[in-house]
Amino acid sequence: MAFTDPPRPRRKPSLTPMIDVVFLLLVFFMLASRFGVDAVIDLPLAGAGGSYSGPPRLIGIGPDSLDINGVPVADDRLTSAIAPLMTKPDDLLILRGRDGADVQRITDITRLLSQAGHTAFVLVE
Repeated sequence: MAFTDPPRPRRKPSLTPMIDVVFLLLVFFMLASRFGVDAVIDLPLAGAGGSYSGPPRLIGIGPDSLDINGVPVADDRLTSAIAPLMTKPDDLLILRGRDGADVQRITDITRLLSQAGHTAFVLVE
């Protein structure tokens, strides 16, 4: 006659490790997230139409340099150098990134021009 062990009661799974994992994921995603408002600058691309009048106003933006119509200019003198070419503040300014200029540099120059009262920009490739 063979005796069998009486059936053991089923053990409930422990939720503690799962709660720890969820907590660690929550902390990870909170630390990896960025909370803040990104600045948005409305830059239409060239070719969208519109009219252009007046002298050429091409601003070349390099990583460490600026030029207006091919003439080098310092960052702090940009607004005074562009003033003779403008008839009104909403005249179109053409911005062109050169020599590996990053988006932050173009944004900084656009913000500088916006603070000087210029309102119309076109970004060309």
